[in-house]
Amino acid sequence: MQNIIHVFWRIVVGVSLIYLPILTTVPFVVVCVFVVKTHPRMMGAENFRPYWDFVPDWTSHRYGYSNQMIYSSKAKWYSPRSFRWFWIFNCKLYCPLSVALFRYTTSVVKIVENWWCPFNHDQKCNYGKAAIDKSYWHLRQQEAQRLYPDDRNNSIWNQDE
Repeated sequence: MQNIIHVFWRIVVGVSLIYLPILTTVPFVVVCVFVVKTHPRMMGAENFRPYWDFVPDWTSHRYGYSNQMIYSSKAKWYSPRSFRWFWIFNCKLYCPLSVALFRYTTSVVKIVENWWCPFNHDQKCNYGKAAIDKSYWHLRQQEAQRLYPDDRNNSIWNQDE
């Protein structure tokens, strides 16, 4: 009996450590996305990729409720891992929606970075999926000419001058 109680508390603590960070950060991340995305829109940015572009297609998930794999457990009464709804919630909602939210946030922040910072650096190649037409410094030919050639001609800014 003591082993069952020990396993039960490990599950309760373990599951809490998965969901508490998401439950406590998601509201702030949503507000952050709204605020950070408002900035480039006020500057005239258009055609942002929507959040749903970052969420995997529902049909790409291999399992539905009827064939969802479950964790085999001898004591099913206390183990949510033994229930299909637990795995459906995790695999079809929690994972794809939370990962998509953080990927979307990263994309929006990269767009703002690309707008204000025309400087090439060793991580700039990772910002390509958030390419924009011009940076703030590329808008005026006089300012663009002051940039180093690899900053001025970076592929992140995909519109010809």
